Amino acid sequence: MSSFSSLFRRKDISAILQNPPVDTATHPGSTEEGALERNLTVRDLTALGIAAVIGAGIFSTIGNASYDGGPAVSLLFVFTAIACAFSALCYAQFAATIPISGSAYTYAYASFGELTAWIIGWALIMEYTVGNIVVAISWSDYFTGLMQGIGLEVPAYLSMGFQSAYQGYHNVLELMLAGRPLSEASSADLAGYQTWLTAPVLTDSLRLVIDLPAFGITFLITCLVYVGIKESKNASNLLVLLKLIVVAVVILVGIFYVNTGNWTPFAPNGVSGVLKGVSAVFFAYIGFDAISTTAEECKNPQRDLPRAMIYALIICTILYVIVTLVLTGMVSYTELGVGDPLAFVFTKVGLPQLAGLVAVSAIFAMASVLLVFQIGQPRIWMSMSRDGLLPPVFARVHPRFRTPSFSTIVTGLFVGVPALLLNMELVIDLTSIGTLFAFALVCGGILVIDPHGTSEARFTVPYLNGKFLVPLVVIVGGILLLMYNGEQVAEFGRAVRGDSGYEGFRHYIPMLVFLGFCVYLSIASFRNRLSLLPVLGLLINLYLMTQLGVNNWLLFFAWLVLGLGVYFGYGYKHSKLGLKS
Repeated sequence: MSSFSSLFRRKDISAILQNPPVDTATHPGSTEEGALERNLTVRDLTALGIAAVIGAGIFSTIGNASYDGGPAVSLLFVFTAIACAFSALCYAQFAATIPISGSAYTYAYASFGELTAWIIGWALIMEYTVGNIVVAISWSDYFTGLMQGIGLEVPAYLSMGFQSAYQGYHNVLELMLAGRPLSEASSADLAGYQTWLTAPVLTDSLRLVIDLPAFGITFLITCLVYVGIKESKNASNLLVLLKLIVVAVVILVGIFYVNTGNWTPFAPNGVSGVLKGVSAVFFAYIGFDAISTTAEECKNPQRDLPRAMIYALIICTILYVIVTLVLTGMVSYTELGVGDPLAFVFTKVGLPQLAGLVAVSAIFAMASVLLVFQIGQPRIWMSMSRDGLLPPVFARVHPRFRTPSFSTIVTGLFVGVPALLLNMELVIDLTSIGTLFAFALVCGGILVIDPHGTSEARFTVPYLNGKFLVPLVVIVGGILLLMYNGEQVAEFGRAVRGDSGYEGFRHYIPMLVFLGFCVYLSIASFRNRLSLLPVLGLLINLYLMTQLGVNNWLLFFAWLVLGLGVYFGYGYKHSKLGLKS
C-alpha cells in the first residue's frame, strides 16, 4: 500500500460487525478492557437527545438570535431542524449499519478512510469540549444569580473567568488613561474591572479570579459519568422531566402575555439578520449526534438509535419554535439581547416568581446538557484509541463501573480547567463549525456506502433519485437567494470582482467553495443518480458553514493542523489497520 493511499484505508463494515467490542450484557463476567454495559432503551436515548438539545439554546442563546433576526428566528429553527433532519436520517442509517461507539468518527472510518476519520474525530473533540465549556460558564452565571436572589452572595472573583476580569480591567484602564468617561465602557468591562480590583492579590500583575461554580459542576458531572451509564441515564431522565415541565409552564403562562403586535415586523433585519443567528441556533441542536456515541450501551442499537434521534429532533424543534414565538410576542425583539431571555421576559411582564423558577430550571437544564456531552466525548476517544490512533490508556474501561475511566477523567479536565479561567465570546461559532463539519461528512458518508438506497440495514435513508431533483433544487435555491437576499448577493459579486480588495474577498472564500460543491454535486447526481436526501443534507450543512465567518474557519483550520501533527506524530504509526496491512 502506497504512503498516500494508506491515509485513506477504510474499515470493512462486515469485519466490524463480525468482531464487535465485547459487552457485559452478552458476557456478564467479562474482564475485557472494552466491555461496556448495555442499559439504554429508546426512551433513555430520546431523553438523552432532549437533554442535550434543550439547554443553553433555549435558556440563553435564543435571546441574542431573536435580537438579531426578530420573530422570524422561529423559521430559522425550522430551517435548521430540516438541515438536522437530513443529517439525523444519515446518522440513523449509520447507527443501524455500524452499532459501535464513536459517532461520526466511526462512520467516517468506514466510508472515507482513516485520515478523514481522524479529522472528524479531532473536530468532535473540539465540538464537545468547547461546547461544554460554554455550558459550564453559562450554568455558573445562572447559579450565581440564583444564589444572589436567595441572599447568598458568591464573591465576584470566584464566579468570573480570569480572562474576562483581566480584559475588563485593562479595557477600562485604557479608557481612563485616555481621559474618556467610564460611561463609554461596557457593563461587562466594568464588571471585570471591579472584580480585578477586589480580587485577592497573587503577584503585582496577577489576581485570584476563577469561575469556581463552572469548575464545580464539571467536576460533579464527571464523577457521575465515571460511576456508570445506568446512574447517568437515571439522572438524565429526571433532569429532562423537570426541564420539560418548566418549558411547558413557560409556554402555557407566557401565551397569555403575548402581544401579536410585537411580531410585526416579522423579519426586521431581513434574511441577513435572521442568518446572523445561525451559529446560536445551530448550537442549540448540536446534541442529537451525542446519542450515537452510546451505541455500545444500547440494548438494541440498530432499532432504538434511529428512532431516538428522530423523536428527539421533532420534540425539540416544536418546543424551540413555540418558545421563540412566545418570547418575541411577550416583549419586543429589541429587548432580547440578554443572557437569560426567559427569566428576563417574565420579570418584564411583572412575574418575578416565574422568572425565579426559570432560573432554577436553567440550572438543571444546563447540567443535563453537560451530562450528555461528558458521556459522549470519552467514548469517541475510546474508539480512536481502540483503532490505535490514540494511546491505549484512552481505551481503558473501569473493571467495576464499565465506563471509559481514563478518557472520562481527561474530558473533565479539558472542560473544567478552561471553564475556570476563560470567557465564551467566540466559542459558540467554533463549536457550530465543528458540528456542521461532522454532519456534512456523515451525509457524504451515506453517499459513499449506499448512494442508491440498496442497504439491508434495519433503517435506511429513503431513496429518492436525485438525477434531476438536485440540479433543480440548486437552481431554485439560487433564484430564491437573488429574490430575498439580493443585497448580499450583489456584495458577493463586488468582492469576487475585487472591488473591495483581498480583505473583502477573503470573507467570501467559503461561499466560493460552497458554490463549487453545488456544481459538483449537481453533476455527480445527474450522472450517478445519487440519493437526494443525503445530498440535500450535505449542501445545507455546507451552506450553514459559510455563514460562520472566515475567522472561525481560520481557527478551525488551525485546530485541524494541530490535529494532523498529532496524527502523523502518533496515530499513523500506531494505527491497528495500518499495522495489520
